[in-house]
Amino acid sequence: MRGFAYRTVLAGSVFALGLLLSSQGGEAGQQRHPRSERLPQSTSIAISGPTLTPFGWADFCSRYEAECPVNVLPAEDLSLTSGNWNTLRRVNLLVNASIKPRSDMDHWNLLDRWDLPTDGYGDCEDYALLKRKLLMAEGLPRQALLITIVKDENGEGHAILTVKTDRGEFILDNMNDEVKPWAQAPYRFVKRQSQTDPNVWEQLGEPTSAPLIVSR
Repeated sequence: MRGFAYRTVLAGSVFALGLLLSSQGGEAGQQRHPRSERLPQSTSIAISGPTLTPFGWADFCSRYEAECPVNVLPAEDLSLTSGNWNTLRRVNLLVNASIKPRSDMDHWNLLDRWDLPTDGYGDCEDYALLKRKLLMAEGLPRQALLITIVKDENGEGHAILTVKTDRGEFILDNMNDEVKPWAQAPYRFVKRQSQTDPNVWEQLGEPTSAPLIVSR
């Protein structure tokens, strides 16, 4: 489906998810201080230099230009208030529960296609893209929401969303309903988007070969 009809379906699907999100826990980015609860603490992932942009992201941007702005912004970490922490957890749970897993081969007859899961089906990168979109719609800074490629326990490619905060870095993962510090995930972190420009990607940690596809 292309053109106006496709954009209408996309907008309607994202709007419906946004309504559900709003009904499940207040306004996003709400700047309130924690009361008795303790906010989690994480660390930062080491960046070792620029790397190649994944084909999946480049192909996604060719179909969704509005999702891939070319304007460069100053790096900005998310202020991890209790309101923002609750928003991260709520969006992670909502998207994980709303989208049914389906491989790109079964979905599109392609090995790897990054897309917004507006028909209710997707694999790892589709979950991450939708979480990014919903969190930005709720006012969280784009520069803190970074699509990230990792290798899983079996060395296979997987995509998650890293959130860079003033209390360290956390991940939103379709394989886990908890928002966790990045170091608690059983993954080898490979590369992710730059904070300043989402179309520039950076190597994470010691250089390693990037997976050809992400598919969990």
